[in-house]
Amino acid sequence: MKFTKVLPYIGAVAIFALASIIYFHPVLKGEKLNQSDITQFTGMVKEINDFRADKNTEPYWTGSSFSGMPAYQVSAYYPNDFVRVLDRTLRFLPRPADYTFLYFLSFFVLMMALKVNWRLAVFGSLAFGFSTYLIIIFGAGHNAKAHAIAYMPLILAGLLWVFQKRYILGFLVTGVAMALEIYTNHPQMTYYLGFALIILGIVEFIHALKEKIIPTFIKQVAVIFAAVLLGIGANAPRLMAMKEYADYSTRGKSELTINADGTKKAASKGLDKAYITEYSYAKLETFNLFIPRFMGGGTIEKLGEDSNFYQLLEEKAGRSAAKEYSDQALTYWGDQNIVEAPAYIGAVIFFLFFLGIFLVKGRLKQWLVTATVFSILMSWGRNFDVLTNFFIDYFPLYNKFRAVSSIQVIAELCVPILGILALKEFFSSKISSDVKLDGLKKAVYAFGGLIILGFLLAHGFSTFEGIRDAQYNQLPGLADAIISDRKSMLLTDTLRSLFLMILSAGVLWMLLKDKLKQGVAILALTVFLLFDLISVDKKYVNEDDFQSARKIEKPFIASTADKIILQDKSHYRVGNFTVNPMNDGSTSYFHQSIGGYHAAKLGRYQELFDFQIAKNNMQVLNMLNTKYFIIGNDKGEKQSQLNPDANGNAWFVERVKIVDSANEEMQALDSLNTKKVAVFYNDDDNQSTFPREIDSTAKIALLNYDVTTLTYQAKTAKEQFAVFSEIYYKDGWNAYVDGKLTPHVCVNYVLRGMTIPAGEHTIEFKFEPKVIQQGKIISLASYALLILITAGWFFYEKKKEK
Repeated sequence: MKFTKVLPYIGAVAIFALASIIYFHPVLKGEKLNQSDITQFTGMVKEINDFRADKNTEPYWTGSSFSGMPAYQVSAYYPNDFVRVLDRTLRFLPRPADYTFLYFLSFFVLMMALKVNWRLAVFGSLAFGFSTYLIIIFGAGHNAKAHAIAYMPLILAGLLWVFQKRYILGFLVTGVAMALEIYTNHPQMTYYLGFALIILGIVEFIHALKEKIIPTFIKQVAVIFAAVLLGIGANAPRLMAMKEYADYSTRGKSELTINADGTKKAASKGLDKAYITEYSYAKLETFNLFIPRFMGGGTIEKLGEDSNFYQLLEEKAGRSAAKEYSDQALTYWGDQNIVEAPAYIGAVIFFLFFLGIFLVKGRLKQWLVTATVFSILMSWGRNFDVLTNFFIDYFPLYNKFRAVSSIQVIAELCVPILGILALKEFFSSKISSDVKLDGLKKAVYAFGGLIILGFLLAHGFSTFEGIRDAQYNQLPGLADAIISDRKSMLLTDTLRSLFLMILSAGVLWMLLKDKLKQGVAILALTVFLLFDLISVDKKYVNEDDFQSARKIEKPFIASTADKIILQDKSHYRVGNFTVNPMNDGSTSYFHQSIGGYHAAKLGRYQELFDFQIAKNNMQVLNMLNTKYFIIGNDKGEKQSQLNPDANGNAWFVERVKIVDSANEEMQALDSLNTKKVAVFYNDDDNQSTFPREIDSTAKIALLNYDVTTLTYQAKTAKEQFAVFSEIYYKDGWNAYVDGKLTPHVCVNYVLRGMTIPAGEHTIEFKFEPKVIQQGKIISLASYALLILITAGWFFYEKKKEK
């Protein structure tokens, strides 16, 4: 291969790296993006990172959050994780430029699979990578989501090569891409990608049916299925651990049939419908895919001095107040609770998408348009509940994920693909100028008409009132002023989108009339595209969001209360009630916290919080060994408060109360004296007999806490029952009495309990998850098969050629 043929591709990669670095240029100074979710994550993983550094091994458990939970979904490195090495190699740039580079690179490979000229491929990659939604998720810290989205085009490239009968290349790329996709550890994005793949498969099946090539289609599906299976298998430890934990998490089935207020609820196998659809796009809100601030932009926007809002405030309250409130104006008038920014795909690329509808023929267009429409309909969630409820009730796993609005990632992917295919056809000499001109006119009429329709619908059927506007009623005329500004933003951005469409159409018309060369036309469209997307992106993620690396890596400073508590070197837990304990990673940075920050907590622990901790049940807080509370004083300062009644690390109870249901077990905690009595639900998986005699002299104490190993010393004259203030998780924790494996059970809904024989004994709890070892073997076999099948197939084809 001549170097001149490779040079454009090397240049494309250089462009992607340069574009990523230029946009996130503060990384060149060693600064890092301030991401709220990542800040909380830093607190959650502090104990895990310390354990890794000290032991040079993985704990797979953390005791610093939610009184203890598996670390599978928090932070875990798995054995034989060679895909991690490949991913780190591809992400060689500083974060988040690394993810942006992946957006570009992965989409470029997809364009190669679609046989697109490298210049158009670069244009398409920039359109995909700078799409506003893909940039704003960095600001919130949704790195795993960005990571998963970045590998989506690579998977599609592999599938398309298989359907093009380039089987070896398609098999290898599909397998590797799927391994990388699963590695990103964002099941929701991977799941949504599955819908796009299913729609592609249906389109290909219909084609095979019409052309009577079903055997070929079956072969292609078999190749894809084998590659996907091996890609999944390469992540076996991660996936098996995830599946195991999911059954016990808030995504799993609850045994309770009552709510915290005592009302009845149906047994649940997933998330609550209201929780799933909490973030749903309104039908009208869909217009912000190509009119950026159609609904006012993000929840908070910065208004300038020429705004009605600013001018009224300046007149009534002065310049200082006007600037302060205008910098955080509530411009969003949709019904979602929080919107970081509009999911703007772009007026330029959306215009090209419409051009593709009228110019591109065949299966690819059918797939891309269908997938785009499907994702938009599904993103409406509760605003299109007939469809949404059907999927929640009947489609496997759909009820495991929330924020249905994010299914629009399918549109984020499909719109630029069809847009680039439209340009490919427009630049082709195989299509007549008349057909191109006709398609261009139709695209202008359709897309331009849709933009104007959105403007008219907003004014005809909306009041432009936001869900938080009540706070503006304190100053007469302020609510009206913000509504006027919302209307002004809509008009400005509507005209903006129309103008960009006209400019893009004008360039293509001039190309058609031989007034521009193709290279100049692509350059002009690229300039329009970058202006279109980056000018919006910069409103929401820019250099102001970066801080020094030291502040990001160590985001929490110990308060006076933290320092006082840290003087106690024993093992205990802390309840921080100056924040929402179940949405807080900061406390875990310094202490063993009863709270934490994670979307998939242990289901039973969440229920314990809702039923007991939220009602300030001190007996439950005591059984969790909450020795200290952090509370606020009148001045808003944090104060530490000692709880002398905390039960300690382990204790012997006088009796065990046996109940017949999870409901009864939870309700028993309402009035249970946890120091003297334990409650036990005697189900099929949790059965035991208990000692009846009491030894008032019996003692048990924690000797050593080491995250994955807890050692206790017990001394008792008679057989006794001990409760351990540690979270019960049967698929991993093993109990040993003097080195002998001994059964333990779940008591008090979330804790561990065990009968201790008479005498002096050493009790050890060790976290020994079998799932990791089982998955390790599967992953190694998957890697081997992926390499061997590819190599064997390649040499077999070469031999056939000879």
